Amino acid sequence: MIREATAMTVRQNLGELLNEIQYRQDQVLITKGGKPVAAIVDVALFDKIRMMRAEFDRLTSDLAKAYQGEPVEVAEKEIAKAVAAARKR
Repeated sequence: MIREATAMTVRQNLGELLNEIQYRQDQVLITKGGKPVAAIVDVALFDKIRMMRAEFDRLTSDLAKAYQGEPVEVAEKEIAKAVAAARKR
């Protein structure tokens, strides 16, 4: 469950929130002035996010190398074509 809490509430109830995150796999969206500023998630989800970010960085780096020296329009057209083909599957 994603729970929203103010920064003040998080400060006052950090131990309780950590238990909810650790044992119930809850997530906390921390707000300040009504705006989201941070989130607390369990370690397993954080590890998945880090792995996905690393894979995204690797893929974008590979794409940049593959299209180095090509006009942006050529790369965008080929990528759009590949995305469309993948979505048809």
